[in-house]
Amino acid sequence: MNLSRLAALGCVSLVAAVSSAPVSAATKAFPNATPAIAPTFSEDAALAAAVAGPQRAAANRARDGVRKPVEALTFWGLQPGDVVIDLQPGGGYWTEILAPYAKATGGRYVAGLADLDNPKLSESARKGRANFLAKYADASVWGKVEATNFGGVSGALAPAGSVDLILTAREIHNWIPGGYLDKAMADIAAALKPGGVLAVEDHRADPRPMRPDASDGYVNEQAVIAAAEKAGLKLDARSELYANPKDSKDHPFGVWTLPPTRASAPSGQPENPAFNHAKYDAIGESDRMTLRFRKPG
Repeated sequence: MNLSRLAALGCVSLVAAVSSAPVSAATKAFPNATPAIAPTFSEDAALAAAVAGPQRAAANRARDGVRKPVEALTFWGLQPGDVVIDLQPGGGYWTEILAPYAKATGGRYVAGLADLDNPKLSESARKGRANFLAKYADASVWGKVEATNFGGVSGALAPAGSVDLILTAREIHNWIPGGYLDKAMADIAAALKPGGVLAVEDHRADPRPMRPDASDGYVNEQAVIAAAEKAGLKLDARSELYANPKDSKDHPFGVWTLPPTRASAPSGQPENPAFNHAKYDAIGESDRMTLRFRKPG
């Protein structure tokens, strides 16, 4: 982690601490959360180009108003030349931005994918990993998209102290029922450089308690903070970038009732074509925490 990163992150935290901006509706709904503060980083032309680039799928572009990629990555402290691990990247929303960004700035993009060394790994998970890498195999577009094993019994994510930024977007709620939240946080802490950043986005249960095993997809901020701090990371900043006060968090099929999943039946059951999505579409995507942790040093 270079000094410019630490200075930039410290600047954002200091601005957040002294801001006297009016209290937002989101802050009133979640009084324990820190209000969002506009980042003070200078504009990153490579990031803007990656977000605007033709390599991105139309469906992902359509979600930019909700996902706010430039604002989020700026808050998390992404810098040119960073080594980035994107844990369980799913459909590749962040891959389509971070891989070209790494290519343009001399960094590295590494996807944390299904653990091939796990003898119990399902064939579908194995195929999912292969399909992901095939999708991003064109180095002229994506650069070199690398992969590392990640899961409940996987080994080290990377050589110790070698990674600038690790991103987990909407995945911690799966680590909890999977029983590897503490392991994942320990792996993350080991891989990060001193001063390196863990970037977190996940569905926020607050102000209500989290259900056992986060069975509806919502997680309390304090549960995430406690797990990260147990691994030796320090909470550096919160943002309300992804706050949605309209999210009542009491949906029939958990967070997956909301866009973009729009579930109409319990997991594993056929979708119900008669289900009325209107109420849930009006809510939009979930209320989410946005956290930045830093490895001391």
